[in-house]
Amino acid sequence: MELSQLSKVERAFFELSGASKPNAKMPYILVDNFPQLGLLTSLRFLEWISENPQGVISLPTGKTPEHFIKWTKYFLDNWKDKKVIEIRTKYGLDAKEKPDLSHLHFVQIDEFYPISSKQQNSFYYYVNNFYLEGFGLDKKKALLINSDEIPLYQGLHFSKVFPDSKVDLSLRFREYKTAEEHMQQQSIFLIDNWCTDYEAKIRDLGGIGFFLGGIGPDGHIAFNTRGSDHFSSTRLTSTNFETQAIAAGDLGGIEISKNRLVITIGLETITFNPEATAIIIAAGEAKAEVVQNALESEPSNVYPATVLHKLKKGRFYTTTSAAALLTDTVDKYYSSGEWTQEKSERAIINLCKRLDKYGHHLVLDDLKKDRHCRLIPNLNDNTVKSVIDSIQNKILNGLKKETDQIYYHTGPHHDDIMLGILPHINRQLRSASNEFHFAVLTSGFTAVTNLFITDILKDTKKLLEEGKIQMVEYADFFESGYKYKWDKDVSHYLNRVAAMDPVGMGRGLCHRIVRAIVEIYQVKTKSELRDAINEILAILNKSYNGEKNPPKIQKLKGMVREFEEELVWAHFGVQVKNVHHLRLGFYTGDIFTEQPERTRDVIPILEMLRKIKPTVISLALDPEGSGPDTHYKVLQAIAEAIRLWGKEEDLSKLRIWGYRNVWYRFHAAEADVIVPVSLNALAVLNNSFTDCYMSQVNASFPSYMLDGKFSRLTQKIWVEQLLDIQLLLGKDYFYLNESPLMRASHGLLFFKEMSPENFLKHARDLEKSMEGVAL
Repeated sequence: MELSQLSKVERAFFELSGASKPNAKMPYILVDNFPQLGLLTSLRFLEWISENPQGVISLPTGKTPEHFIKWTKYFLDNWKDKKVIEIRTKYGLDAKEKPDLSHLHFVQIDEFYPISSKQQNSFYYYVNNFYLEGFGLDKKKALLINSDEIPLYQGLHFSKVFPDSKVDLSLRFREYKTAEEHMQQQSIFLIDNWCTDYEAKIRDLGGIGFFLGGIGPDGHIAFNTRGSDHFSSTRLTSTNFETQAIAAGDLGGIEISKNRLVITIGLETITFNPEATAIIIAAGEAKAEVVQNALESEPSNVYPATVLHKLKKGRFYTTTSAAALLTDTVDKYYSSGEWTQEKSERAIINLCKRLDKYGHHLVLDDLKKDRHCRLIPNLNDNTVKSVIDSIQNKILNGLKKETDQIYYHTGPHHDDIMLGILPHINRQLRSASNEFHFAVLTSGFTAVTNLFITDILKDTKKLLEEGKIQMVEYADFFESGYKYKWDKDVSHYLNRVAAMDPVGMGRGLCHRIVRAIVEIYQVKTKSELRDAINEILAILNKSYNGEKNPPKIQKLKGMVREFEEELVWAHFGVQVKNVHHLRLGFYTGDIFTEQPERTRDVIPILEMLRKIKPTVISLALDPEGSGPDTHYKVLQAIAEAIRLWGKEEDLSKLRIWGYRNVWYRFHAAEADVIVPVSLNALAVLNNSFTDCYMSQVNASFPSYMLDGKFSRLTQKIWVEQLLDIQLLLGKDYFYLNESPLMRASHGLLFFKEMSPENFLKHARDLEKSMEGVAL
């Protein structure tokens, strides 16, 4: 890549990054953090429209463009502000006059089909709200995908043609069998014609001049999923599981997204204009593999973003973490800075995997031929042994039995603690000298579908009518009685688990639902209780899937999740009073969530630390931009609470355990502790997850990595981690080990153990990588 190919804004960011000339199939620019990614993208956008005031633009939806939208709105609203002028000058934006966006043509990239344009989770609603209104674009110059207005058979609405919102694309190729299928077939043909017309309108404008998009977990851009033809145009199409899993959060569950098609512009739609500026933005380590595939692979249908190689103004803008697997980045990691033991471990373990060769079979010549292992200082015949010894010590750390500890295990969401570190917790629970507290810091209501809560409310209503929820008959129940015996609900439910009685388990959940409704709605009689249930059902029946619930229903859903968490830890004898529900206020369910606030979100954690005085704190330690942003925000709130607590107490003996679960994993070289996981531990994980997390058993909001329960994905990760370490240490290290725990190992769990000082430094570095320049 030559600097002359870059715009002035791009050149400024490239030079400030200190990067050398990239060795990739297309140019890319690195920035330190997510907000800076938005800053770069916004300034390049404003630079382009100042040069192309009547151009054609196409902008993305979802959470990825959050900072692009915020920066652009900030610049447009404060163009002549001193701070804005300084930023524009620093980054090479020469435009003196504020750009006028009203003459631009806008092209909507994609949309679910069918979906009402009135729904706030439709992309039509998003682009109208954030772009047409937010940026002051002219709606008359916009090409939009409005499902309500796409012509169908005899002018019918999609709700009449596709009453279950399912579109069977096989009708394109087969004969219809019923009158309804005939109507649907003709409608599909009409949608296809509409898509062709949409494509023609874009080409009549000369094609897209400025395209900005994100990249999905399968590498998709727009809804052009893995395997899409590079010559594809606008079309109605299905998606793959990875895309459906990501869309589940928008649509209210995988049950919906699996059966919903999409209308998307094609890959050739994006590249039709050979002069197009086409930018893909990517943030977070979770995107590292798809970024690597897009930038270092030859053009292939398997990697949709490789279509941009043909554009001379095609670009990737990424955070440094999203570029973590690029050859340039990996080489820089090993060649710059002080050499560490972590580098040696990473290089040797990766070499074993690349050669598919056991550690004890590696010879010195293998290391000398490897571009990274050969950099290890004082390379000799004992180099591999030193790495083997280091990893074995980490496993010994995972076998230690602890006593006289006070544990404060925290999770951003319900099930995070279990999926991150359960086998190690279970082992330490066996000592009566240890004290355990579990805290879930958010309400977690977004993980409960409307369908689940509707079914439970109907069951509750039926049990009330049959007189099978007897506690409501006690004279003081609605005044104060509902506050007591919450442990009894838990015990009753788990007794029914032991008895293999699903009906009794359901009844136990309904008891807790009644207590929750009495608390939330302050009902005083059985009649008011029934009215409240009917009111909730009426609201849910009128709601569309994915719609934001009213606050009281959010709290009810959250209390279901809280009951589930209490059930898990009651498996091990932990009482309800030791399971804490903090319900931090930044968690609102909005597409762009708030940042934690000191009084609202930090002080409740600090008060818990003061009260419990833990010797060990565990927390989710995901890298920037990987997993839900709730994880990062919770980590920052905990870090601030620990920092404040450190001003009051001596924390020199406090240990911090950082775990990861289904969203991202540690490399063995990063971990300090490696915990052997037995088949028994895996069975406990899966059984307790299935029995307790009732709202999650159907995996309505799954990871894109596995179509199934999170506990199964966790098991898959732990088993894969064992295979990596077996390759280094040898299988016989485990099955011939003198320790029964080691011989029983069929998975490995990794986590980091840190001092408060090291953790707070990590949190500050993560904060810089996420927050950058504050608006």
